[in-house]
Amino acid sequence: MAGEFHVDIGPQYEGEVIRKENLYIEFGGPKVAHKFELATVKSPEEVENAKVEIIGPDLCDLEPYDEEKGGGTYPIAILVDVAGGELDKDAEAIIERRIHMFTNYVEGWYHMNQRQDMWMRVSKDCYKKGFNSLRELGEVYILLYTSEMPIIEKIQITIITDENKIEELLPYAMEVYAARDERAKTLNDEDVDTFYGCVLCQSFAPTHVSIITPNRIANCGAINWFDGRAAAKIDPEGPIFAIPKGELIDAIKGEYSGVNKVEAEKSLGTYDRVYLYSAFEHPHTSCGCFEAIVYYIPEVDAFGVVHREFKGETVIGETFSHMAGETSGGKQVEGRLGTGLEQLRSPKFIQADGGLARVVWMPRELKARYKDVLEEKGLYDKIATEEDVKNVDELLEFLEKVGHPWLKGEVELPT
Repeated sequence: MAGEFHVDIGPQYEGEVIRKENLYIEFGGPKVAHKFELATVKSPEEVENAKVEIIGPDLCDLEPYDEEKGGGTYPIAILVDVAGGELDKDAEAIIERRIHMFTNYVEGWYHMNQRQDMWMRVSKDCYKKGFNSLRELGEVYILLYTSEMPIIEKIQITIITDENKIEELLPYAMEVYAARDERAKTLNDEDVDTFYGCVLCQSFAPTHVSIITPNRIANCGAINWFDGRAAAKIDPEGPIFAIPKGELIDAIKGEYSGVNKVEAEKSLGTYDRVYLYSAFEHPHTSCGCFEAIVYYIPEVDAFGVVHREFKGETVIGETFSHMAGETSGGKQVEGRLGTGLEQLRSPKFIQADGGLARVVWMPRELKARYKDVLEEKGLYDKIATEEDVKNVDELLEFLEKVGHPWLKGEVELPT
C-alpha cells in the first residue's frame, strides 16, 4: 500500500515497537492528562466525506523528543465520524477500537490502549521519510476504514492537538464511554448462548484472546458484549468473533467448553482451559492494553488492584509498568490478571477467589472512582491506598485496624 503515502501500510507492521532511541514524537500515554479517541455514527448530512481536519499544531510544528532535554510528548484527540445506512450506535465502539489496529498498520507508528488512555508514537525513520503531517494519518484511516469496513458510506476524521480543545471535549467522551458501560450491565452470562472473542492484540500478544461476555468486558475496557455482537455482525471475518459458549463446566470459576475450545485454537495450543472469574490455576490471558492489573499479595492472602494512570509504587513495591511487563504478552500468569476497570462492577469479578471482598489495596484515585460499588458492599473504608500504607507490613496493620472482612474470616469462598 506504499506509493500514495510516505511509508508502507499493512498488517505486517503490527507489533512494531518504537523505543526511545528511535522516538521522534509521542502523543498521549501516561505523561499526558488530556487525550482520547472517539467514534460517532452520524446522519449522512452531518459527515463531510473524506474530510481530514487538524485542530492545533501539526506534526511538523511540534518539537521532537530529545533524550537529554526530554519533551516531545503531546496531547491528542482523534474523532472518527461515520455514516451508513446499516450503521447504528452499537457500531461506535467497534469502529473506535479499529483506530488501534489501523494506526499499527502504519510503518513507523505505534498505538497502545484505548479511549482516554490511548498512547501513540512516531519513529524518527517515519518522519525522515516525509510523514510530517497528521493529515496523512487521517488519510490512512479513511483508506483503511473504507477498504475494510464497506458498511461505512461516509467518513470524516478530526485530529486535535490543541490541549484546551481536547480538555473541553474530554468530558463528553467520558460520558459516552460511561453510557456504553452502563448498558452492558443489563445482561448476565446466563441470559445468552453466545460470547465473543477479540484477537486485536495478537500482534503484541500472540497467544491472547480476550473473552467478552455480558459479565466480562474486554481487557482493554473498550468492548462489551453488545459491542462484540455488533462487531461480529459488521465484519464477520474480522478480529472480533462469536463464541458458542457451550457446556457450563464450572459456574463459579466461569469455565465453558466453547471458550476452552476457542482458547486452544487461538493460542495455537498453548492453553486449553480458561477461568473467566478466577486469578488462579487457569486465569484469563493478558494482552498489553489492559486498563488495570489485579495482583495477588501472598502476605495477606488477598488482592490489590492498580490502574495504568497510577505512577507510584504499589504496596508490594512495584509500579504498574513493571507489573505490566510480567503480566502481558498473552500469558496465563497465576495471581496476575490484566483487566478492564468496569470489571470491578461486575458481580462475577474474581468471584471464585472472593470477589471485591478480597481486595485490600488500590490507588486513591481508583478507590474514589469506584466509591459507589465499594460503599454498596461495605468495603470503601476497609481498602487501603498509597496514602494509608507504604508496604505490606503496614498493610497488614491497617487491615487489622479497620477490620477488613477478608482478614476477619467473614468472606467464604463459593463452592
